[in-house]
Amino acid sequence: MPRSAPTPAEPPDPDAPRALAARLADLAVAFGKVGLFGFGGGPSFIPLIQREVEAHRWLSREAFLDAFAFGNALPGPIATKLAGYVGYRVAGWPGAWVALLALTVPTILAMVGLATLYVQHQDGPWVAGFLTGLRPVVIGLLLYTVVVFAPGALGPLRAWRSNLLRWGLAVAAFVAAVVLGVHPGLLILAGGVAGIALRRPA
Repeated sequence: MPRSAPTPAEPPDPDAPRALAARLADLAVAFGKVGLFGFGGGPSFIPLIQREVEAHRWLSREAFLDAFAFGNALPGPIATKLAGYVGYRVAGWPGAWVALLALTVPTILAMVGLATLYVQHQDGPWVAGFLTGLRPVVIGLLLYTVVVFAPGALGPLRAWRSNLLRWGLAVAAFVAAVVLGVHPGLLILAGGVAGIALRRPA
């Protein structure tokens, strides 16, 4: 039987390296801004990351919420996990490394510089005033995250009766965390198991 002729290989795309470089540059700028302007710990970074992700259309809001929920079920800071995940989705492993470095290096440098200033001026009234004003802003950012994610996680408020299971899980998780002190990782795992067990057939 005659052997079929081999299919010629497609020529390499000359624009591919430039496209990858552009994506890496976008990731570096986006997560660099998050690293420079994020204050108050990992959770307060979430609105900043979400804004950059949506501005560049890297993920839909629902996909970002799924990544946020899944990341909370894993150990480690949520901001770095999201940076690595988004970077990988945008540009593979190079994107993951660029996003992680862009997020953490500015923060590390800023932390070293601020720690030096804090040690030298920790008794100054301006330091206490700065921190006093910063804490409410961090809480506001966390509330902003809740407001933005609530429709995707709980459904529209006007249709709350048809989403009683979601609301019940949210309230139960809140009570378990605040009143009983249950670890967040266990609550996330329990929520995932409950969602699988109670999922309605399509």
